[in-house]
Amino acid sequence: MKFSVQLSAYYPDHDLGGKQIYQNMLEQAMLADELGYDAVSITEHHLINILMMPAPLQFAVKIASMTQRVKILTSVVVLPLHDMRVYAGEVVCADIFTDGRLMLGVGRGAFQFEMERMGIPMNTTREKFDESLDLLQALLSEREVSWDGKYYKFDPLTIMPRPMQEGGPPIMMGVLVPEAIYHCTKRGFHIQTTPLSGTHGHMLQQVDAFNRGKGELGEAGKDLTLSLSRVAFLASDEADRRKKIELAHHYYGQFDNVFTGDGIVEEGLIAPIPRKASIEKTEENLHICTPSQMIDELSPYAQAGVDRFILNMNFGAGQQETLDCIRRFAEEVMPAFDHCNDHVNMDLKTASI
Repeated sequence: MKFSVQLSAYYPDHDLGGKQIYQNMLEQAMLADELGYDAVSITEHHLINILMMPAPLQFAVKIASMTQRVKILTSVVVLPLHDMRVYAGEVVCADIFTDGRLMLGVGRGAFQFEMERMGIPMNTTREKFDESLDLLQALLSEREVSWDGKYYKFDPLTIMPRPMQEGGPPIMMGVLVPEAIYHCTKRGFHIQTTPLSGTHGHMLQQVDAFNRGKGELGEAGKDLTLSLSRVAFLASDEADRRKKIELAHHYYGQFDNVFTGDGIVEEGLIAPIPRKASIEKTEENLHICTPSQMIDELSPYAQAGVDRFILNMNFGAGQQETLDCIRRFAEEVMPAFDHCNDHVNMDLKTASI
């Protein structure tokens, strides 16, 4: 199982400033590259102070200029916010400027406040995403594309320049429901998912859906990957662990506000609301622990067949603590998983015999 760092785009108040937060994220990316992480992940969100990144492709290019080998995942770009005729060319250029290290994670948008302030009614995001994705793929793989859909109508055109890779960079679907994971995998997409507050059994259903779709593709699906994102942070001791859990619980009060709540936002800052879930329930869905405990807690993901674990450390920890966690995780946790996928593959092969 490989590992990615989701770069921490949390803007707690206006005193921090955009320049500092993005410098912090660059430092995290450079350290992850140095320490042998497989990838770094960046979000797309507008108008709010959590997961704050209104220009993910631009930032991907900046990261590539400061690193040597690490993959750069968008986790995820929100297609309904963009005009695909413009966006396809931006994707091509980002793929060129990152020397082919870009993996384009895509989704339909999760926060009603954000989408509707940008003029996209939440109840239209699914169908607009579906049409946008089909169009994006056509523009990246074909020439003289014309379109007659609900959201796009235009005469033949060709996106220039043409993609460096056939069909453009790899596309990764952000999707949660197991049956949707199965269908997206069958279409040839990489998958990023998370169980959110679901059980271990739900996670296994997500992995099984991916494996079924990949298996039905045969040779054509052999390179598809499943990435799973969870909050994960190394604690130095029990007191530090409790402090981090309380910090995450507060952060997810803000997340809940825009994800399932009323979307109370003032001057770009999301108001925290009391969580319906107790702090004990929040704790159950976090991996905040010592290195040895982390290995135990992440092993079920590797054993299930997850290809890439995305460490979400985006809940308000300080920059030096975050850098220390990235380093400690690479030195004390990642080595335990160097051969885990080999063991999983051997177990599957043995079972099939």
